[in-house]
Amino acid sequence: QVQLVESGGGLVQPGGSLRLSCAASGRSFSHYVMGWFRQAPGKERDFVAAISTSGGSIHYVDSVKGRFTISRDNTKNTAYLQMNSLKPEDTAVYYCAASATLNTILRGPSLINYWGQGTQVTVSS
Repeated sequence: QVQLVESGGGLVQPGGSLRLSCAASGRSFSHYVMGWFRQAPGKERDFVAAISTSGGSIHYVDSVKGRFTISRDNTKNTAYLQMNSLKPEDTAVYYCAASATLNTILRGPSLINYWGQGTQVTVSS
């Protein structure tokens, strides 16, 4: 079992930045591929970014490329999502996810092994 706890969400103006953190406890964090998803009101939960166990393979949805950066620190059992140049359309609840393989993360939320509780990100002036 892996327990995931997100933090770092909040209200930010367009063009601003936030850094989300996902702290993991339980079985070995370094064995899991980590991902971030987001869900806006009335919409499905969508993939945002993923990072392999070593950090050597990273993937982003096109809409955040060049603005968001996913990273992980296996010594701290924590994954991060640095979000810059935020736009109102980035407003959503952001969820951290852990799974055994990168393919599982990329194929969509129904295959994910573990989820965090979510953290709200609101981009508004």
